[in-house]
Amino acid sequence: MSDWLQIGLRVDPDQVESSEEALLELGAHSVTLLDAGDHPVHEPAPGETPLWPDIVVQGLFDGSMELAALSQALVDSGLIGDPTALIVERLGDRDWTRAWMDRYEPLRFGQSLWICPSHIEPDPDWPIVIRLDPGLAFGSGTHPTTALCLEWIDRHELAGSRVIDFGCGSGILAIACALKGAARIIAVDHDPQALTATMNNARRNNVADRIECLLPDQFEVQAADLVVANILAGPLIELAPRLGECVRAGGNLVLSGILPEQATGVAAAYREMLGAEKISRREDWIRLDFMRD
Repeated sequence: MSDWLQIGLRVDPDQVESSEEALLELGAHSVTLLDAGDHPVHEPAPGETPLWPDIVVQGLFDGSMELAALSQALVDSGLIGDPTALIVERLGDRDWTRAWMDRYEPLRFGQSLWICPSHIEPDPDWPIVIRLDPGLAFGSGTHPTTALCLEWIDRHELAGSRVIDFGCGSGILAIACALKGAARIIAVDHDPQALTATMNNARRNNVADRIECLLPDQFEVQAADLVVANILAGPLIELAPRLGECVRAGGNLVLSGILPEQATGVAAAYREMLGAEKISRREDWIRLDFMRD
């Protein structure tokens, strides 16, 4: 008998929640959502949790679990019409969480900033290292929008500065700023899970004492030397009055999460307050940089 039984069922987005609940109630140790086709999902706007149009909900069970009984329970629940609809795989005894993490290798951004997962010992010659494992909150450095922001942070002096990270996700940008010497960082996100991830990651990197996490309705406009917002174009335009007001004289605003065709509209929302923008591009994404005179 194999040590683990992995089963998957192909569902529509409106069946995801009931499928997750059913697998967990049947004894799944973990439930994972996979794209059943090739439908990329970019960073969500605040309040959104986008899913693929065709999804595989995958559950990991003890190898001793009786497959026939499990299949029948899922048929009885109406999630599958026939046991043959299940995607079944017998797995050996492995640490699957560790195997998943082991796919992630250190990444460098700019000249000095490295993102390093916990299973790898960083090179002592790497100047600045963020210890970060992939998790549920967005932001492990691999997405071009995050990379664009990290590259900006790498190139600029932040010692003693005050920073606002609006849409903090995993906290990767806030932590990068802290490791670059920022004195105080306000990390804002609509998702409480993201705020928890940010604080956990900040503690791992020994910068939690300089990072304050807030929900958007707790955040008050305040002066900052750097405001960075890696969200999407629509929210960036809506937030322009608040974010623009936060940038002190001589301060910088860095906006990412923008597609090329959206850049003109986002830039126009900030230009009257902050002047002309600088544009950087990575793959199919744009970063806009502003400096208040």
